[in-house]
Amino acid sequence: MKKVLCIFSSFWSPVILLHVLLGGSLELCTGQNENGFSRNCFPPNFIFGAGSSAYQVEGAAYEDGKTPSIWDTFTHAGKMPDKSNGDIAADQYHRYKVNVKLMADTGLDIYRFSISWSRIIPNGRGPINPKGLEYYNNLINELTIHGIEPHVTLFHYDLPRTLEDEYKGWLSRKIVKDFIAYADVCFKEFGDRVTTWTTINEANVFVLGSYQMRYNPPQRCSLPFGARNCTSGNSTTEPYIAAHNILLAHASTARLYKNKYQDKQHGVIGINLMTYGINLLTNSIEDIAATRRANEFYVGWFADPLFFGDYPESMKRNVGSRLPSFTPYEAKLVRVSCDFLGVNHYGMLNIKDNPESLKIQQRDFNLDMAALQIADWSSPGVVLPDFPGTPSGLQRDLEYIKQVYRNPPIYIHENGQTSSRAARDTSINDTSRVAYLKGYIEGVLDALRNGSNTKGYFT
Repeated sequence: MKKVLCIFSSFWSPVILLHVLLGGSLELCTGQNENGFSRNCFPPNFIFGAGSSAYQVEGAAYEDGKTPSIWDTFTHAGKMPDKSNGDIAADQYHRYKVNVKLMADTGLDIYRFSISWSRIIPNGRGPINPKGLEYYNNLINELTIHGIEPHVTLFHYDLPRTLEDEYKGWLSRKIVKDFIAYADVCFKEFGDRVTTWTTINEANVFVLGSYQMRYNPPQRCSLPFGARNCTSGNSTTEPYIAAHNILLAHASTARLYKNKYQDKQHGVIGINLMTYGINLLTNSIEDIAATRRANEFYVGWFADPLFFGDYPESMKRNVGSRLPSFTPYEAKLVRVSCDFLGVNHYGMLNIKDNPESLKIQQRDFNLDMAALQIADWSSPGVVLPDFPGTPSGLQRDLEYIKQVYRNPPIYIHENGQTSSRAARDTSINDTSRVAYLKGYIEGVLDALRNGSNTKGYFT
């Protein structure tokens, strides 16, 4: 029997815990529940929800006209550590009504999901698949009937395989035109019921995992970099090229939405980044500077162009000619492209200065940053031992964005705890995850009290 990629069984545990933690109480925040807070402690328009991605939940990988994405070919080549794939996954393609009913029973305000590009436009460009439109219309309608607002992500890593084969996907400027055309179909078909759009999920992690470290498809990297043997790619240049094209695709899509749809659909559009709650290892002047650099490389790489129109000075200085540049028109286009910033957060990185890395002639992103990363975090895509989390990391990220980027609206799109399969299978007394969610939600509440413009939290 084939192993399948499935997250909905583990998805509902934190969702239900979120409901329990917040309670159904209408009491004032001064009369908090046993968790130390209630939903009433948050602003009236603050939303709580949960999220998923198309490849992790839909299944029906080869049904009704859908063609392979780079994740289909990646998993079928046996590249997942447990040899799983998304052919069936949580079977949401067939079970969406059951899943939406569970969401409604749980009390979710919002469900964030991504659209599979190759289900909508099987060849990446050209003819539209009516069965693909039908599925997403059915899902959106079911959510609406149950009073759950859909938040839609246009790209969550699963690029149509045809575009990767034809022109190497995000490494080519051709992707900008094709992404705009795909987004236009989504805005036209679903925008009357979807008013919150995210263009790209975890843009920074996507390019590093796919074009430097070779963790994710299309698995490009070059020696001596990369997590596994590198057979194609260039870790010194390709992450920067892909990131630049992602920024241009996002900005051009946002311009389309704002010019053609926003006035009549009354929606907003943004992009999503992973943040790390970066913490200095010591109080030395050098480590303080390294921490600032790490924030600029991980977050500022995308956020600086989005809010200021150019890459951080530290990146331009350390990366040099390998870092693409914006024309004046592109800089303006990118700078006015975000109505909100989506944030994914799972844990922290401790940072230590590493100036010797800049003496190495052939450098990748990590060496360019000139900082050593000491991880204290858990990736949601990897099964690790139980991880307690450090709630101050998310609060630190929210405070950082408020101070550096003029306090834009923020949605915390992903936050949660990875635990081992053994821990999930042997106990329903999930005290570790309860403590994780409680700590992080309290951190969000503290950030709100300090003036953060955070609008919602998704487990």
